[in-house]
Amino acid sequence: MTKLIVGNWKMNKTSTEAAQLVQELSKIPSGVSVAICPPFTALDRCAQLLKGTPIALGAQNVYCQEKGAFTGEIAPDMLTDLGIRYVIIGHSERRSLFFETDELVNQKVKLAQQHQLIPIICVGESLEEREQNQTLMVIERQVTTALKDVTNANLVIAYEPIWAIGTGKTATPEIAQEVHHVIRQLLSKHFNDNTIHILYGGSMKPSNAAALLAQPDITGGLIGGASLVADDFLEIIRQAA
Repeated sequence: MTKLIVGNWKMNKTSTEAAQLVQELSKIPSGVSVAICPPFTALDRCAQLLKGTPIALGAQNVYCQEKGAFTGEIAPDMLTDLGIRYVIIGHSERRSLFFETDELVNQKVKLAQQHQLIPIICVGESLEEREQNQTLMVIERQVTTALKDVTNANLVIAYEPIWAIGTGKTATPEIAQEVHHVIRQLLSKHFNDNTIHILYGGSMKPSNAAALLAQPDITGGLIGGASLVADDFLEIIRQAA
């Protein structure tokens, strides 16, 4: 399966800075799918720069309603109008800082798909949950709830152990593979489909990407900090090609 590498820029890069980074990502090797998810303010400018390139564009969030009095939120058709292909849903930072629930994630997934957006559904356990041996239970709950009444398999799952996001800690390839395998089984049971991308997120960088991407059920990466440095992001892409 062709690997999928997605850069999540989070709340970094002005529109001008984003344009510069996009221009530095011009030499993408073949044999790998690549997407970047800049901040909302940079999406339009990046969309223009990425026309005719192999890099797809994604957003970092979307609201669960079509339109209305939801100050500060982004509707799905606002994204599709810009040519957005992917949208990150349920990132741990959205869950922990903005109190997004599994049920809200499910609503967003269904609405995103109705608008032909490909949701990148994030799941992952906290350090406390891992230490209490609750990892697989948490993952099964998050995946199952996110996919409730979802029949369209055009989606991506990203496993991001919360304790490894932005901390410099990374799950060992074996730990990551164990969880990815469980997710693969859940997806196979739900959709009867073994071709859905499951990305690893959580401090993936050039020094550990190859070992993680070599695991049978890890078919890509959701890259945070390393996606903000062109050379690092390109090196991860090369290792995935």
